[in-house]
Amino acid sequence: MAVGRGSPFRAVVADSFYGEDEGFKRKLSELGAGYVLALKPSHAWWHKMGEIGSPWEAAIAAGEAWRDARHPGEWVKVARSFKDGHQEEWWALEVDDVGPYGPQRERRAVVATTDPEWLPDKSTWYLVSNLPHPDSDLAIKNDLVAAADLSEIVRLYGLRMWVEQSYKQVKHVLGFSDYQVRSDLAIRRHWQLVCVAFSFCWWSYGHLPTEEQTETEDAPAASVSGRGEKAEARGGRGRRR
Repeated sequence: MAVGRGSPFRAVVADSFYGEDEGFKRKLSELGAGYVLALKPSHAWWHKMGEIGSPWEAAIAAGEAWRDARHPGEWVKVARSFKDGHQEEWWALEVDDVGPYGPQRERRAVVATTDPEWLPDKSTWYLVSNLPHPDSDLAIKNDLVAAADLSEIVRLYGLRMWVEQSYKQVKHVLGFSDYQVRSDLAIRRHWQLVCVAFSFCWWSYGHLPTEEQTETEDAPAASVSGRGEKAEARGGRGRRR
């Protein structure tokens, strides 16, 4: 399978179930596939007492130097763009050469949050990626995986939410998980039918008329009705007798 710079996708994105799986990350790297995966907030490595031992601790340490948006310390401002056109201001931190991570190493750890001072649980991501830092030697030597800055890593992981959105609809509305007590072949057929049904629903939703189309289609009917009312007011011209 052709992956990396010449592949049809930029990177694999997934939640912490996969981000904590060493075998999964190793296989992706062997295939030459880039990835941006979540880590649990509790993710840590062996370290001496007094040293930083997790991305969360690195974010806490960087948060102490945070004063405000004009004095962010090590935090880098990134803008997240959404489908409806609005943008949100987030902040990203490169975990710099602690534990197994660093901008010059094969794996990078990144923290992204809306608030570097408080690191709110619902809007703080702890990420691991094998996409090289743009200023690293790996960015020049690696012919398979293209480099990515902090804003690109945050953008890529933000795409994972679309997977969750569709998965909830497929699982809970269309019955993707209702395959119990079936043979292997029947399970695979069931999944295929559900995926076909979801694809049809997605296509149908994308072809619904917009508000502008509805107004355009209703306009002729309104004008015809108006002409009829005016004709009656002028003595019934056009009325059948």
